[in-house]
Amino acid sequence: MLRTLRPLTFLGLALLPLAGAPALARDEDDHDRARAAMQAGQIRPLAELLAIVEKRYVGQVVETELDHDDGRWTYEFKLMPPTGRMYKIELDAATAEVVDTDGPVQERR
Repeated sequence: MLRTLRPLTFLGLALLPLAGAPALARDEDDHDRARAAMQAGQIRPLAELLAIVEKRYVGQVVETELDHDDGRWTYEFKLMPPTGRMYKIELDAATAEVVDTDGPVQERR
């Protein structure tokens, strides 16, 4: 099978594991930051915030991101509802208050 790949394709496949290395390190740093913030009482546990989002909004959470900007921790949740039009909910990670939304947000009734 390797004989049918062009040299540039093979080089790209060979370098693919290296492309993921910085992302893995960043994920570990994010995990460590989140754990430290939770232990310091600065944020609520992610599982608790996920339960709040899943109870209040329609759709499956497909991605989460923790940010710390201007002295405030926030979690951004991307949700995919049955309609297929993804939307975002940003919550204050300490209070669970909605900070921002983007897209066709769908609340449960």
